[in-house]
Amino acid sequence: MLHVSDLDAFHGSAQALFGLSLEAVEGEVVALLGRNGAGKTTAFEAIMGLLPATAGKVTFQQRSIRGRAAETVARRGIAYVPADRRIFAELSVRENLKIARQGRRRGVPAWNLKTIFQLFPGLAKRRARRGGELGGREQKILSLARALMGNPRLIMIDEPSEGLDSDNAEEMVDTINFLKEEGVTIVMAEQNLHFARVVADRAYIIDNGRMALHGTMEDLLADEKKWERYLAR
Repeated sequence: MLHVSDLDAFHGSAQALFGLSLEAVEGEVVALLGRNGAGKTTAFEAIMGLLPATAGKVTFQQRSIRGRAAETVARRGIAYVPADRRIFAELSVRENLKIARQGRRRGVPAWNLKTIFQLFPGLAKRRARRGGELGGREQKILSLARALMGNPRLIMIDEPSEGLDSDNAEEMVDTINFLKEEGVTIVMAEQNLHFARVVADRAYIIDNGRMALHGTMEDLLADEKKWERYLAR
């Protein structure tokens, strides 16, 4: 579904990605693991067209999206949930959701306000509240809900477990598993190995903008020496 090969990208004059390659097959959850500053967010931004890629290929459903504007990439069916949320602080929860709505796509769930509020009852209770008045966890959920309103085939979620306590992290696990069952492909950037191991089918480990390891979660976890140098315990 999503194929990235030999991707280079720069922040100004400093190279940030070095020949990055990864793929996500339809219907799976893929984790991009790495410490803070390893290049996870940069990789997502380069895939989404928010950061220009200077070399390499990015294809989605066999169509090139490298060099396309982020709006075009989104229309093709990829949604991005950034770690900094990027909601509209002055708009209500309901307005944030309505403004993100796009037409339905064949083969994926058609999300609307009713189904979003069923999945996230906490948002339903706060539908009239401004986005800027929500707590950090609620803003994270609103950002994910906004992404779903675009009826994406694939969602890239940056740090889904960040800032969540154990109960809320468990709810996020349930949400990701539900979306997978509904046919949504998910690529998530994570520092939390224990969170990723519960939901991901496969994982890539990035270090200083380079891909260090990849494999199934089972294979990576089987040999601690392979991953411990790249990830915090």
